[in-house]
Amino acid sequence: MIYYFRTEHLLPVNIEQAWDFFSSAKNLALITPPEMDFKILTKLEEKEIYEGMLIDYTVKPVFGIPLNWQTEITNVNRPQNFTDIQTKGPYKVWEHTHTFIQKENGILMKDEIKYQIPFGILGQLAQTLFIKDKVKEIFQFREKALEKIFGTLN
Repeated sequence: MIYYFRTEHLLPVNIEQAWDFFSSAKNLALITPPEMDFKILTKLEEKEIYEGMLIDYTVKPVFGIPLNWQTEITNVNRPQNFTDIQTKGPYKVWEHTHTFIQKENGILMKDEIKYQIPFGILGQLAQTLFIKDKVKEIFQFREKALEKIFGTLN
């Protein structure tokens, strides 16, 4: 079964500032909950993402169990959007599209995630019991972290 999670947040920055922050994989650790112990394993020489870029990292999404994860950056359309997909990791499908829309007073940042959990009925049960809530919590943390970094619109 395919699941979707969508969220959006207005940031008081221009599109270039938003792109500079989100297109640098090194910044992902700043907006990931600390209990997930997010660590990038790939040596990131490039400041900005590019199509085909592979990023390896470890993360502890549930129960403190470390998982290896590999992301491939796809569909880069600077500065409007990019997509990352999981090529190795816990999900059967994980596709995350980041979209930035210039507004009069800042950037509307949209996140859309399409994901599928392995293990059939057990995966569906895990989705119901904790995965959907965990995904939501991660993006709630991200919103608060972004407000600390960029401020809020008044």
